[in-house]
Amino acid sequence: MRVLLAAGGSPKDWPKELKKTYDWYVGIDRGSWNLLQAGFPLDLAIGDFDSLTVEEKKAVKKKAAAFIQAPAEKDDTDTQLGLKKILECYPKAIITIIGATGGRLDHLLANLWLPLEPRFKPYASNLVMWDRQNHVTYYLPGKHVVTRISSMNYLAYCCLTPVAELSIKNSKYELEMTDVLKPTSYASNEFTSATATFSFSTGMVAVIQSKD
Repeated sequence: MRVLLAAGGSPKDWPKELKKTYDWYVGIDRGSWNLLQAGFPLDLAIGDFDSLTVEEKKAVKKKAAAFIQAPAEKDDTDTQLGLKKILECYPKAIITIIGATGGRLDHLLANLWLPLEPRFKPYASNLVMWDRQNHVTYYLPGKHVVTRISSMNYLAYCCLTPVAELSIKNSKYELEMTDVLKPTSYASNEFTSATATFSFSTGMVAVIQSKD
């Protein structure tokens, strides 16, 4: 099951390579409107919809297969609500999140840190954050292989937490087994072949492939 989750960021920041190849389409607040405007299906619209006009909200409600409105004052962000609902319906889904990295910095950080929440952490490896310049995947302890995306030139290993026994191989800049004591980004690395490998024993690592 492949799910596309559109947060409320501008479609100008969506990846150019985005295709209609998903099984379920979820719009978060203004992301619902953006999906419809871009010609995508809308299986679920969820959020408080405070970023939509009355007419836009009516259109979203009419065209969405399912519509869930949350109160404006709530503990969860709209993106948290959307992710929670997807995992309730499809706990094994691969979830690609777009529209989550542009605009306000507080929104960016909240979205990047989603997999650190205890309720989402077990699903971290199924989450992808993708925009025009960046492709982010999340990893739990173990040995991993990263496949190069042809349009992306750069590679970064970002320790979102303290990480034990981090080892990086098959990259331009390799790292022997190291304990990383605080959140650290090993940035501006590069692939040396079609794949790179890394491993660690505790913590969480985000791998970012990016381009200028």
